Amino acid sequence: MRAAIYARVSRERCTGCGHVFDEHKGGTGRCGHAGCKCALYAGQHPENQLLELRRYATAQSWEVVEYIDRATGKNSDRDAFKELFVDASRRKFDVVIVWALDRMSREGIGSTFEHLKRLKGYGVAFESYTEPQFRTTGPGGEMFAELMIAIVAWMAKQERLQISERTKAGLERARRAGRIGGRRPKVFDRERAEKLRATGMSWRAMAREMGIAHSTIRDALEKRCAEKRQKGRTANVSKKRVVKSANKAVVGTKRRIK
Repeated sequence: MRAAIYARVSRERCTGCGHVFDEHKGGTGRCGHAGCKCALYAGQHPENQLLELRRYATAQSWEVVEYIDRATGKNSDRDAFKELFVDASRRKFDVVIVWALDRMSREGIGSTFEHLKRLKGYGVAFESYTEPQFRTTGPGGEMFAELMIAIVAWMAKQERLQISERTKAGLERARRAGRIGGRRPKVFDRERAEKLRATGMSWRAMAREMGIAHSTIRDALEKRCAEKRQKGRTANVSKKRVVKSANKAVVGTKRRIK
């Protein structure tokens, strides 16, 4: 029997530069930042799941292939996850093994069931190593597993939503305290960039000239242009209101004169 082991962890961050694992070249840990070798990552490591899953598969005398993602489980846009389903459709294995259901997905009941339904349609079984109740293998396992999976999938989604709400609340508190999250805006001469662009210079040529990424310059100028248009529209509305009020005053004066 052939088994596919799927492991997923949240993004690990390098203790040297703070970048996440998959931002480095080819996901190998080689970092382009000076003085940083990225020898150590802080956070979850897939081996924590893989060691036990390998032992389990070996004890069953199963042939094993592994799929590993370092990404959030809130959506299906994960490279190894997508590859897993492509290979399942080609019947390259007979069962998918995960450490726990939330390693498979945190998308909620509907999406989790859809993933399992696809596996079933391909003739591939599913097992959660730490949760025997979530196994579609064995007699009667499928019906009971579907019920329990619905409950836990809902709980996983609620947990993800709570994390999202806590994050938003933290950002709001930071804004009220005068701190702004996210990347710091790039500081460069916007007026000079506008003049260069007005001469017909390309974005990439401007990037070389100013030493700033062309996407950063383009985004900044587009935002600046949008702000100017908005100010122009606001000024026009104010001017129309002033003219309208003046016309009303003139009409009223003429009526009194008559």
